[in-house]
Amino acid sequence: MEEEDRMAYYLEIGAIELVGMDEQGEFIFKITDKAEQIAPELWEAHHEYVDKSLLDLFDRGLINVHYDDNLDAYIEMSEEGKIAAKEMGLIESDLEDRDIPND
Repeated sequence: MEEEDRMAYYLEIGAIELVGMDEQGEFIFKITDKAEQIAPELWEAHHEYVDKSLLDLFDRGLINVHYDDNLDAYIEMSEEGKIAAKEMGLIESDLEDRDIPND
């Protein structure tokens, strides 16, 4: 299936939704919560991409990971890290100091 057809299919079944447009006029899509059930291959690919991207940001020194007493991880991003994460599609354009979606 070609990328355009795949995107149309995921939109049709509700696995992704159109949420806006970036500064360059490119469409911005969001993976919905129900994608985990109706498009598990998309959900898994998304999580693999997020994990790989976060490791890349960590390796580049752009994020720090802190753990609380329960060993829950918290991510702290530098300003450069926020820019890189935005370019990678990890955080929305208008997010300031919120969590990374689907982390």
